Amino acid sequence: MATDTLTNHDAAHAEHGHHDAGETKVFGFWIYLMSDCVLFASLFATYAVLVHGTAGGPTGKDIFELPFVLVETFFLLFSSITYGMAMLGMTKGSVKAVNGWLFLTFLFGLGFIGMELYEFHHLIKEGFGPDRSGFLSAFFALVATHGIHVTCGLIWIITMMVQVSRRGLTAVNQTRLMCLSLFWHFLDVVWICVFTVVYLMGVLG
Repeated sequence: MATDTLTNHDAAHAEHGHHDAGETKVFGFWIYLMSDCVLFASLFATYAVLVHGTAGGPTGKDIFELPFVLVETFFLLFSSITYGMAMLGMTKGSVKAVNGWLFLTFLFGLGFIGMELYEFHHLIKEGFGPDRSGFLSAFFALVATHGIHVTCGLIWIITMMVQVSRRGLTAVNQTRLMCLSLFWHFLDVVWICVFTVVYLMGVLG
């Protein structure tokens, strides 16, 4: 009887330790996201300074295709919804649901990156690369930095799908999924700012 009580106490203590460690990791990840906010704020500020520095080249109104970017934006918005569904699957303890929704999230994110690469290729092919003007340098720096973050997120999603498949929804994997959720939704918010400041204001301004 005493042995059972001790075992239960040790298990509860271990679970409490995992819970505390998970909270610490999530808090640490929030700090990382704040540093990323500083990075993007700097890029937005640079863009705001250089947006009119076209050096006789094209402006945003000349090169941005708003309908194309709207589709790209919806891809990322839908990916946030599917990731939210993955988190709901996690709370229900369903590995199948988590991996299914993560896979859909990956597909939406991959579509977003594919469209972004197509846009970059098209602009460079037309002679509107980052070396054409200060405006285009700032544009490529801001949008490409966000795209690199999304690409890292896609790699992270695949990694988590493998981890969840092999080890299940352990406390460690749940913490990692929560951090990835924060990262993915953060990128969604940043993109809304990019779409508004760069594309929408560039075309309508």
